[in-house]
Amino acid sequence: MSGSQKPQRVLLFGASGTIGTAVQSALQNTGHEVVASTRPGQFKAPIPPGSAMARNEMGAAQCPVDVLDPASVAMAIEQFGPFDAVVSCMASRTGMPHDAWLIDHDAHMNVLLAAQAAGVPKFVLLSAICVQKPRLQFQFAKLAFENALKASGLAYTIVRPTAYFKSLSGQVARVLAGKPYLLFGDGRLTACKPISDSDLAAFMVKCLSDPESLNKLLPVGGPGPAVTPLEQGEYLFEALGARPRYKRVPVRLMDGIAGGLALAGTVVPKLSDKAEFARIGRYYATESMLVWDPEQKRYDASQTPEFGSDTLFTHYDALLAGTEVTALGDHSVFGS
Repeated sequence: MSGSQKPQRVLLFGASGTIGTAVQSALQNTGHEVVASTRPGQFKAPIPPGSAMARNEMGAAQCPVDVLDPASVAMAIEQFGPFDAVVSCMASRTGMPHDAWLIDHDAHMNVLLAAQAAGVPKFVLLSAICVQKPRLQFQFAKLAFENALKASGLAYTIVRPTAYFKSLSGQVARVLAGKPYLLFGDGRLTACKPISDSDLAAFMVKCLSDPESLNKLLPVGGPGPAVTPLEQGEYLFEALGARPRYKRVPVRLMDGIAGGLALAGTVVPKLSDKAEFARIGRYYATESMLVWDPEQKRYDASQTPEFGSDTLFTHYDALLAGTEVTALGDHSVFGS
């Protein structure tokens, strides 16, 4: 850590997730002391001799807390504090309305209120760039908390990353299996500047000590240029030396599926979640993960900040070579 940056004691929420794990590593590697929140009973690591806290596999102190219980959050911050900052990488797993409002809003409000009461001076939040054009419930939930954080009086930084490598890696296995690459429309409807987990983690840690990040809402992407789904598919086929094969899905078909499920959901409630999932898929198929210019009414790659050095295509090379493995989950696209 440079001489101008002092080590901070940080309470990290969402530490067990993909980005949270990367942030924890980046915090530790830059000299910060990390206390990682865990779900009660998640880790069973023994307490080392002479230590008052159990530690997780990365060496950070564990802080068992039920983020949906305000009393549990307040007790944890009081018991394990004081802290110089809270960093949250929490996000709903599915993006479904109930889950989104519980985690993206309610759990975060519990943390914010407890941090205010305990006098924690700083809050760094991992949000998502897609909230700039909200149409889905998880986006409205994230925005509602963003607004609460900005009005809280705490020093804050809200980080809105573009697409994650994980969310753009789901079709690698399809191509390896000889299947066509799926495109929505002509494959040029959207573009993004994806950012790696490690580069995003480094950016978030930088926000802790960078005065230019104070009380800012910061979109961030990886190194450009912006890439379209068609360009992603072209790269995979070329890297494999295979003839390009595409299956194009009309956007109108997605609209029909979402509309049909929504109508069916009025009769069979469990289909409502499937309708929301279809709407989420449609959103990502038609909206770029770049900065939105409200005056020009278009996404603008030139206005989308770049950070780091990792590129999506280098990540694809590693996946194709088998030197990296991407664990895809049901929530892989929802932080973008």
